[in-house]
Amino acid sequence: MKDRMEYPEDDPRHHSIKIREMLSQIVDHVREDVEKIDDPKFQALFETTAEVLTGLDRAYEHAEQKAELAWK
Repeated sequence: MKDRMEYPEDDPRHHSIKIREMLSQIVDHVREDVEKIDDPKFQALFETTAEVLTGLDRAYEHAEQKAELAWK
């Protein structure tokens, strides 16, 4: 992941990189919590949370790179 300080504060990438860092921290946290709990429903919820946030992170990455047709 790039360093957000590479971009000025008025550049959306400056902020999207920070958001991606935060999403990554949440994904790591919920995946760690899956191992700490015994309730299968909450384990599934936490794993689903991780998967959804990973997809959202990917969308931010594509926007930063203008990798999708919608971002061009």
